[in-house]
Formats: sequence, structure tokens, C-alpha cells
Amino acid sequence: MEDMLELLTNANTQWVLLGAMILGFASGLIGSFVLLKRQSLIGDAMAHATLPGVCLAYLIFGVKSIPLFLLGAACTGLLATYFIQAIVKHSRIKTDASIGVVLSVFFGLGIVLLTYISKNTTGDKSGLDDFIFGQAAAMVKGDIQVIAVGSLLIILVSSLFFKELKISIFDPLFAKGIGLPVGLFNGILMGLVVGIVVVGIQMVGVVLIAALLITPPLAARYWTDQLGHMSFLSGVIGSISGVVGTLISTTGEGLPTGPLIVLCASTIFLFSLLLGTRKGLIAKVVRQA
Repeated sequence: MEDMLELLTNANTQWVLLGAMILGFASGLIGSFVLLKRQSLIGDAMAHATLPGVCLAYLIFGVKSIPLFLLGAACTGLLATYFIQAIVKHSRIKTDASIGVVLSVFFGLGIVLLTYISKNTTGDKSGLDDFIFGQAAAMVKGDIQVIAVGSLLIILVSSLFFKELKISIFDPLFAKGIGLPVGLFNGILMGLVVGIVVVGIQMVGVVLIAALLITPPLAARYWTDQLGHMSFLSGVIGSISGVVGTLISTTGEGLPTGPLIVLCASTIFLFSLLLGTRKGLIAKVVRQA
């Protein structure tokens, strides 16, 4: 107990928990739009596509710099998105197959580059492996500030365009009829997804950041049918998962942050699946009885 109190009073731990809370809320909020648009796998592809960007940034500049890593991750994430759309547009391959191909190629390239870096380069390369599964204990105040600022900007943009995104997702024909640029707002949504993936990979890791985008809104869906309520509740679930998972990771020796955050979110999902007042299994049985 004393160790826990001492840990919570540590300034760096407080920053890490704050960053996890804001990142979790932003992920849940954006994930609600992605889920309802039926593009959950896009986030997974973007997340896996960021790993080669991180590795290339290290190989090109030769230094461990979080801003450079995030810039490289954003470039390869956007490139993967372009390839997915180009394959679907110029071939008979469907979206899910296109996502699978691009995800595999980019993540495979990232693993190859990571292996090359670990065996053939000199200098400070420790910590690059943390981008696969995330590691809160490895982060410092500057890293958390990047995550917090990026997440807050994503929350701000999604809040400002909430109504337009909602209409574009639910009824694109009506949105076009009233003069909304549906293509632009689809692009904004994809940009927000790339943004949350990029700022979250250091804490959650490239493998599991997509789960943080999807699991909280899935859990929130069992409690409400209204998008506004669902988005807020999804953000709260993401925040709780982020804080609890990060706290466990920080207190444990070498425990990866990403899997713990996803396990916490999955636990809340199972609770919602059983006890959700709107679509929970128990509530459904009671209504039928």
C-alpha cells in the first residue's frame, strides 16, 4: 500500500496516468465513429503500418526522437491508407482483403527493419521494441505531453465537427443533399484515426492500439443507442481502461502497457455484454420473460 501511494505521488507517474486518461478518452470517442462506419479494420491496418515508419525515422536520423518517430509513423500510416483505397479502386479486391494484404506487408517490413536495427546498428536503440506492445514505464514527461496535446487536439476537432461527422456516417445521401462535403469529412475522420494511432503507439503499441479504438465503443453500445451518449461513454471507458492498465504496468516489472489496457477494456466489455441496460444479455432475457 505504501509503495502504491509513493508511486502515485511521483510526478512522472502522474503525467503517465494523465496521458493514458486523455488518450483513452480520445480513442473511445473516435472509435465510436469508426465502429458505426464499419471501418474497424482500417484502424488495425494503420496501426501495424506505423512500425516501419518508426524504424525508418531511426535509420534516417540516427537518434531516438519521439517527434521524428511520430512523423515517420504518420507518413507510413497515411501511405498504407492510400494503398488500401487504391487497391480497392483499381482492382476487384474487396476492402477486407485489401486491408489484410497491406497490414501484413507493412507490419512484416517493420519487423524486418526492427531486426536489422537491433543487429546491425550502433548507438542508443533501446526502447524501439516498446512500440510493438507499449511500455508506460519507459516514457518521460516530454513523451506524455506529446500524447496529451495530440489527444486533446483530436478530441477538439471531433467535437467541433461532431454533427457533420454524424450525418455523413448515418446518411451520406442526405448529407450531400444539404451541401455537406461528405468526402472531406470522411477524410477528416481518417485523419483523426491516423492521429490517434500515431500518438497512442508508444503507450499502447502498434499491435493493440486498434483494440483501444474498438473495444470501448463496443462496450458502450450495450448501454445506449444515441451516438452522443455512446461517444461520451466510450471515451469514459477508454479513460478507465487506460488509467487502470497503465497503473498496473507501472507498478509491475516489465509488464507491457498495451495488453494490460486492452485486458481492462475487454473486462468492461464483458461486463457490458452481460449487464448492459440496452442490449445486455441479462436485460434481453428479462424483457423476453
